[in-house]
Amino acid sequence: MARMPALSALSDIEAMRCTLTMARALVDAGRRIDLTGLDHQAAEICHALSSLPPGGGAAVRPAMLALMREVQALAASLPEPGAEPGAEPGMEPGAGP
Repeated sequence: MARMPALSALSDIEAMRCTLTMARALVDAGRRIDLTGLDHQAAEICHALSSLPPGGGAAVRPAMLALMREVQALAASLPEPGAEPGAEPGMEPGAGP
């Protein structure tokens, strides 16, 4: 039996949000992360959203907003390209306090 479109979309959104939450926790702990595969998860979300009936987006809007906030939080926690591991976001490589 196929899942209802809104449930499928919510499941995909929540899976990606959990992935991003874990990635942010790793970054905050000074670990390097590999974001390979997020494009596939995003494509699955887009596919699930495109399957929603007209007006069905209202059911997933809160989850999408939470996902957007998690994307923004992860982006803010990522070090600048070329920064040393464990450096504070936005700090120049080699810059001290």
